Amino acid sequence: MGVATFTQELTSPITPIRLFKALIVDSKSLIPKLLPQFVESVDLLQGDGGAGSIEQVNFTKGSAFEFVKHRIDELDKENMVCKYTMIEGDALGDKLDSISYEVKFEESNNGGCICKMTTKYIGIGDFIVKEEDIKAWKDSAIGIYKAVESHLLQNPNLYA
Repeated sequence: MGVATFTQELTSPITPIRLFKALIVDSKSLIPKLLPQFVESVDLLQGDGGAGSIEQVNFTKGSAFEFVKHRIDELDKENMVCKYTMIEGDALGDKLDSISYEVKFEESNNGGCICKMTTKYIGIGDFIVKEEDIKAWKDSAIGIYKAVESHLLQNPNLYA
């Protein structure tokens, strides 16, 4: 099994707790509202939203993918860390077994936030994802991040 790990950091003028609440804790309701052209719904299939829960993201008709399922591996609200794994869905294709994510929100020196993301692509057999092959996924993640950030800038009392 081939494993490839990639990291990235994004900065924001939004406080870490507000971004954590919006992007992680309330993403099931917020993301479909902000990005209805891409995400039809996020359904909780198992659990209470905490560790061990399974969520299914359903994409709109005409999207590149139909759905993905995520398992929440850890949700640490105090330290603003979430670890989850994509365990099923057409985004995995026939070359990936799973994709695991760790997202951590930290305070920056300017009162905003640094979002640190680590993504591990677990290939089937000897398949290893190369960084240039995941540009679209990175761009998608940044697009969601920027949409939520913009919404929070426009609504300064939301998730305060």
